[in-house]
Amino acid sequence: MKLSVMLTQLGRGMLVSEEIFLLTLLFSLPLGLLVAFGRMSKNRILSAAVKFYIAIMRGTPLMLQLIVVYFAPYYIFGLNLDGFRFPAIIIAFSVNYAAYFAEIYRGGIEAIPKGQYEAANVLGYSRMQTFFRVIFPQVVRIIMPSVTNETITLVKDTSLAFVLAQAEMFTIAKQIAAKEASVGPLMVAGLFYFVFNYIVAFVMERIEKRLSYY
Repeated sequence: MKLSVMLTQLGRGMLVSEEIFLLTLLFSLPLGLLVAFGRMSKNRILSAAVKFYIAIMRGTPLMLQLIVVYFAPYYIFGLNLDGFRFPAIIIAFSVNYAAYFAEIYRGGIEAIPKGQYEAANVLGYSRMQTFFRVIFPQVVRIIMPSVTNETITLVKDTSLAFVLAQAEMFTIAKQIAAKEASVGPLMVAGLFYFVFNYIVAFVMERIEKRLSYY
């Protein structure tokens, strides 16, 4: 196979990997914040339920979660799975990473001194205003290193989409390698992942420095 053809095919797979990456972040970051609120809730039932959800998400393989999310509608409701493959991947990735982000958020929120809340209350801020104007900007600065680590891990985890036969970059690289009896495509895929991770790390580092400046 010509190098140009191989790179074109891997490039298409890379676009799928990037789409999984971006959509997962889009949904899991805000969902993780909601889960963190539930985890810290004074309602014991809600807190226990969210704690159990986090334990399941962190205690079982993402690969298994992908399979469950994809096949559950069929086995439980008898629904047709046509066209559900990609949405199932995004759902599984999002609920999985939301659990990790929730614990990161919780650690950041609990690191803020209680005096910050009391000072905001004296100034007449509501609870929501206190959180989003005073607490959350500080939380973001605290959790950025941890969020960066999870984001980099997500780049590599996109390869798990192969479990549902989604043609992302690593799946395509394996197919080409098997066809050509060569590890070359896998090496190129590894380079793609490295560059992707380098860009992500660079962007996150710039954001972290900007937040630290302010």
